[in-house]
Amino acid sequence: QVQLVESGGGLVQAGGSPRLSCVASGRIASIDNMAWYRRAPGKVREFVGEVSADHNARYAESAKGRFTITRDNAMNTVHLEMNNLRPEDTGVYYCHVDRALYLAATSTVSGEDFWGQGTQVTVSS
Repeated sequence: QVQLVESGGGLVQAGGSPRLSCVASGRIASIDNMAWYRRAPGKVREFVGEVSADHNARYAESAKGRFTITRDNAMNTVHLEMNNLRPEDTGVYYCHVDRALYLAATSTVSGEDFWGQGTQVTVSS
C-alpha cells in the first residue's frame, strides 16, 4: 500500500506564502501523477493542481499564477507552494496519487487513488 502524509498547514494571514508538503511512503517503485485538492468549508473537494512524474504541472484556474507544485521523485514527495493567499483559499488540503507501483509480498502491484488525511489551511483577513 501507499500512505500519504501532508504537512505545512496552519493559520496564515492573507497575503502569506505557506508551503505544503506530502510524503508518500511504502515499498514504492514508482508514482504517476501527484496532485493537490482542497475542500473549502461547506463545499465539495476541488482540484488544485497536479504534477506528473516528468515534472509537468497543471493547475486549476484559481491556482494559476499563485500556486506552484513541484515534486522530488527520489523522496516521493510533492510540494504545494502558495503565494498571496486569500481568505477563500481556506480549507483542508489533500494530497492524492492517481496510480503507483509498489511491492506487495513478493510481487509488484499497481494501486490507484490514494489520498492523504489532509492538512488544514486557514487564511485570516
